[in-house]
Amino acid sequence: MRTRSGRGAARGRVDAEAHRVAEVGHTAKGTVGGRWLLLGKDGRLTAYARTGEGLLRWTESRRGGPEWTGPDFFPVAGLTHLTVAQGADTYVHFLGRREVRRADGPPVVDIVHAIQYQTGRAVTEWRSLGNAHKDREKAARFGVPVAAVSGSGRVHVFTRNAGGGVMLRREGSTGKWEPWQDLKGSGVRDGIAAVAHPSGCIEVLAAGETTAMRWRQGEADGDFRQQPNIPVRVVPGTASALPSGPERATFYWADPDVGGLVAHRPGQWAIPLGGVPDGEPVAVLRAGLDGYDCTVLAHRDVDGQVMLAVCGTENEQAGLWWAPTGERSLGAPALTLDGHGRVALAVIDPAGMLCVARQTDEPGLSLTPWARV
Repeated sequence: MRTRSGRGAARGRVDAEAHRVAEVGHTAKGTVGGRWLLLGKDGRLTAYARTGEGLLRWTESRRGGPEWTGPDFFPVAGLTHLTVAQGADTYVHFLGRREVRRADGPPVVDIVHAIQYQTGRAVTEWRSLGNAHKDREKAARFGVPVAAVSGSGRVHVFTRNAGGGVMLRREGSTGKWEPWQDLKGSGVRDGIAAVAHPSGCIEVLAAGETTAMRWRQGEADGDFRQQPNIPVRVVPGTASALPSGPERATFYWADPDVGGLVAHRPGQWAIPLGGVPDGEPVAVLRAGLDGYDCTVLAHRDVDGQVMLAVCGTENEQAGLWWAPTGERSLGAPALTLDGHGRVALAVIDPAGMLCVARQTDEPGLSLTPWARV
C-alpha cells in the first residue's frame, strides 16, 4: 500500500472525539450516493446514510455479523448531496456538494472531501476541493460530485459544470490535488456514473438529453479520452456501472421511452431489463452463485419496494425476473459481498433504520429475513 504525505498529514489531524459523536436522536433521512455498503480490510461491513445535519454510519461488530454498532453521527453543515467511493486500499472517500447561503446573491458552492481509513475509525476533517467556476452565478450551478478511485489509490472526482460539461479534479502522484480539468461534453445532467476497472483505469458515463457521453483512460492514472457518443436517452440520476469483462463495463440506467431498466455495453444494443424504477440508480454486484459468474441487481420501484434479480454476467439477454424483497427503502438499495463472501443487501427503511438481508446456504440466491439494526 502506498503512503502519501497528503493522506498521512490528514490522518494525523483526526480528532476521534471531535469527529465521532455517539448517535443521540439521529435517524437516516435517505441514502448517500455510490455503493454505500462497503467491506473493510478486516472483513467487517459498514453502511452509510444521510441526515439533514450530516453523515450516519453503522459498523458490523465482527466479520459476517449479525451484530452492528451505531449509528455514529458525523456532523457536516450545508451538504446538499453526499457520495462515497472505496479504493483497493479499502479507504472510504466521502465527496459532498456544500452550499453556504449568503444574505445577498447566490449561495457559495464548493465540493468537500473526507476520508475514513479503517473500519469503525474516525473520519478526517472535511477539506474543500473548491469549485471550477470563479463567477458566483456559475459556481452556484455546479453539479453533484461522483468519485472513483484508481488502482494506485488516487481519487478522481467528476462533476457537471454550469455549462453542461464534465469537470474532473483528482489527486496527483504526491497526494496533492491537481487543478480542475474540463473534459468537455454538452447538456450533461447530474447522475454521472464512474467505474474503476481491475487494471486501475477509470471509465465515465454522463447522460445528456438525447445521448450518453463516455470517457475512459488508456492507462491507469492517465489522461481521459472521450469515446463516441451513445444515441440513447437516460433518466437523470439512474445510471450505474459494473466491471463485467476484461477492461469492459456494463452500464445500467432507466430508459424514459421503454419505461424500465436497460443494460448496455459500448458497441452493442441496449438490453431491456424490465422493472419499474423510481429514479434511483440500480445497485449491481458481480458474484459467484452455484459456480456461475452472475450479476445481482436491486432497485427501488415506484412504490418504494425493493426488487431483486439475477442473471449471468453479460448475459442479460437471456432474461431475468424481478422478485420483491418484502422491504421498502428511502433511497437506492446497496449490494456487496460480506466477510464470508455472501451477498448482502441493505436498505434504509421508511423509519430511517438500516435493514440487512444476506444470502443463505440454499442454491441460487435466497435471502435471510430482514434484520433491523
